[in-house]
Amino acid sequence: MAIERGRGATLNGDSHRFNLPQREADGDWLDTVEQLDGPVPRRRTQVTVEHPRTILTRNASPDIGFSQSINAYRGCEHGCIYCFARPSHAYHDLSPGLDFETRLFAKPDAAKLLRAELSKRNYVVAPIAMGTNTDPYQPIEKDWRITRDILELLVETRHPTFITTKSDRIVRDIDLLADLARDRLVAVMLSVTSLDPAIAHTLEPRAPHPLRRIEAIRQLSAAGIPVTASISPVIPAITDHEIEALVARVAQAGAREVSYIPVRLPHEVAPLFRAWLDAHYPDRAAKVMAIIRDLRGGRDNDPDFGTRMRGQGVWADLIRTRFSKARKRAGLGAERLTLRTDLFRPPEGAQMRLF
Repeated sequence: MAIERGRGATLNGDSHRFNLPQREADGDWLDTVEQLDGPVPRRRTQVTVEHPRTILTRNASPDIGFSQSINAYRGCEHGCIYCFARPSHAYHDLSPGLDFETRLFAKPDAAKLLRAELSKRNYVVAPIAMGTNTDPYQPIEKDWRITRDILELLVETRHPTFITTKSDRIVRDIDLLADLARDRLVAVMLSVTSLDPAIAHTLEPRAPHPLRRIEAIRQLSAAGIPVTASISPVIPAITDHEIEALVARVAQAGAREVSYIPVRLPHEVAPLFRAWLDAHYPDRAAKVMAIIRDLRGGRDNDPDFGTRMRGQGVWADLIRTRFSKARKRAGLGAERLTLRTDLFRPPEGAQMRLF
């Protein structure tokens, strides 16, 4: 199986859920290209501008701790093989495989659309979550700065926000985050899946080095910004041996709390993950999938509320026990952070300022 360097997925097949036409690379054509022009060039990242009519997404899921969210980008260049957002690319007639990490969508009007939402007379303040689907600080944020535009509006309106990322690029916005933190209006979660660079490079090929993420936790904490850590997903026989070391390391860096979720493989993620295992860990691929199925009630994935985030069975109990003991040893688990909603003020120029 050919593996494209610097990318996570080893496949780029289309989704079968929506009866999309299937596309296959023509082997004779590839042979001709290589004979005439040399090896096929690496896949480059493409960004398409998207102009949605609204920017806030609302949910009522009982096991998700937020009611509204913003995703400034579709697709994610980090290329995490386990990403549960991969199937969403099928809605664009694109592959949840390599297309998800190379054919991205940016929403430059996000802050403008949010300003309109926050100006509505019937708007009800609740923390806005960012990074719930794709990473708000993935590499293209460096040039597009959409996440920073949104943060500037949240600072102006004193609006609370939760941010989840696996990128140390977030420290570039410490000035805005510290402003929000002074009024208890922000909480940040940094994802650190493994401390082993070799594992991280295959799992999350374009995400920052684990030590850079640990340093980001330290800098955020030093700036007075409430920061927690996520060691999600825990992958049996790949990363689960690092639970104790990960918890201790993020706590030492200043994380106030730490959480985890056993690996989830919804829809097209399951075959992508299996192909990834065959390519990178053929010696234990069958073992990994056997444990995952045990965690998920005999299936590759458990979509049910209540169990999808925790897993079930002996392996789930073992991971939960180890995690709980590691948190206690690190002195974590006592703090419960809540964000303020009473400081919100509508954007300047909003109609409701007249009332």
